[in-house]
Amino acid sequence: MSAPLPRTTATLAVALLALGLPVLAAAPATALTASAAPVVRNAPAPSTVTVTGVGSATAAPDLALVSVGVEAVGKTAQAAQVAQSKAANALLAAVRERGVAEQDVRTEGLSLTPVYKYQDGNSTLTGYQAAQNFTLKVRTVARTGEILQSVTDATGDAGRIHGVVFDVADRTELRARAREAAHKDAHAKALQYARLSGRHLGRLISLTEGASGGPSPVPAPADVAGGGAGVPIAPGEIQDDVRVTAVYELV
Repeated sequence: MSAPLPRTTATLAVALLALGLPVLAAAPATALTASAAPVVRNAPAPSTVTVTGVGSATAAPDLALVSVGVEAVGKTAQAAQVAQSKAANALLAAVRERGVAEQDVRTEGLSLTPVYKYQDGNSTLTGYQAAQNFTLKVRTVARTGEILQSVTDATGDAGRIHGVVFDVADRTELRARAREAAHKDAHAKALQYARLSGRHLGRLISLTEGASGGPSPVPAPADVAGGGAGVPIAPGEIQDDVRVTAVYELV
């Protein structure tokens, strides 16, 4: 049996019936209970250890970059250029005869400058100096000294040897070994820190390779190139270094 309507509500219902309008039963009042939202608690950040690993790898060079050139002086610009061209042609013929390929010879600089004599605050033009520089790629390192000797023999006083840099033609394998060594070094350090902290080493979170220079020559005892033939050369070794930063989780 439904509860009696309040007087105000009953009066309104009688008025609606008199007008021929339907009366809607009032919905019983119910208490609305808001559903409780789940409480989200942030999980604590995992403990980590950050270490730096350094790795090196060495290899015997298989390429020599030789910087050579010629210089000549003449009373006139034309005379200097003629003498320089003669010496340059002799240089190129000599290195090609020694097996340096055409594509491995590159002109690096060509110049013609006046030469002055300075005395008592005055300058007097005495002639001109013409010069040309080349870079040679010697792909048989043992022949480097022999090729340098051929340059000086062919050019005489006009010849110039500016320097020799040894390298490896393909650095891929050398860099890969250096990276492997750097990774092992970082892992070993992280493992030690975990043990010292009374923890276990967890997963690797991040690994970043830092900026590192390219392979560089390392002085080391070596046999004279060519078994004593030509200019003495000690190629040594080429070393590549890699540095990485690793972050590991501690569990």
